[in-house]
Amino acid sequence: MSIISAALRTRERGQQARFARTGFAESTLAELAWQRVRGAGWRWAVAGAIIGAAGGLAAFAPAAWLASALASATADRLLLTDARGTLWNGSALPVLSGGPGSRDASALPGRIEWRLAWRGLSAELRARQACCLRGEVRALIHPGLGRLSVQVLPAESSTIGQWPTGWLAGLGTPWNTLQLGGTLRLTSPGLTIEWVQGRVRFSGEAALDIANASSRVATLETLGSYRLSLRGNAASGDAASLSLITVDGALRLSGQGEWTGTGLRFRGEAQAAEGSETALNNLLNIIGRRQGARSVISIG
Repeated sequence: MSIISAALRTRERGQQARFARTGFAESTLAELAWQRVRGAGWRWAVAGAIIGAAGGLAAFAPAAWLASALASATADRLLLTDARGTLWNGSALPVLSGGPGSRDASALPGRIEWRLAWRGLSAELRARQACCLRGEVRALIHPGLGRLSVQVLPAESSTIGQWPTGWLAGLGTPWNTLQLGGTLRLTSPGLTIEWVQGRVRFSGEAALDIANASSRVATLETLGSYRLSLRGNAASGDAASLSLITVDGALRLSGQGEWTGTGLRFRGEAQAAEGSETALNNLLNIIGRRQGARSVISIG
């Protein structure tokens, strides 16, 4: 019996040891699993915090960011000053400037307001300005790898807006000397502007009408009315063409040019209508190089 009892006690001790070893293993595996879950939880928490912060930063990005981007794209010639609100819903005062270091600047008499929202992979811009834009102007912005395009959507009347010609004085010479009067009106049935690897290309058509132009360096009350037309086809790779014609008036303007993607080339001439030579003599000396009765205009 003693032998049997000893065997039973040995068996019982083995089972207890086995149970003890199994419980320890199970507790160790549970602890490791808990550590993994806790580590994953911390990683998700940190990732969520980063995504949330980025989303909050984007949602409340200041309007000044848009103003800075526009100033950089236009070499500080078109500025949005006193920008208020956010990148997505803001307002500012449009100003024309002569560029970095220039003392010339001219502001429009009203603030421009905008709203920006994503529409799929594109952003839609809606802008209003009581003084100058015709209703609500819409544009689609298509970002891409190494490129950006802005598609101006035509309004029912095709008129985008109109501005006082005197606003151009902010660009500096020769506009600040000419001190033009009259009205600028921009129309387009559809226009797309593309920035591709530092080059600017145009597709579609646009026309800038200058109505009842005047100048302080001419003694005539009005100089005339003119139209500058642009026609581009970026898909074909051709340069956008420009043409200037006189609609009516004593100052006769004409010319042809093209936008090559990196700059403007334009050749034109100005001439006084018969009987207006004396009144326009000073103006012809300023706007181009005199060749007898004509003034030759050359850009690029």
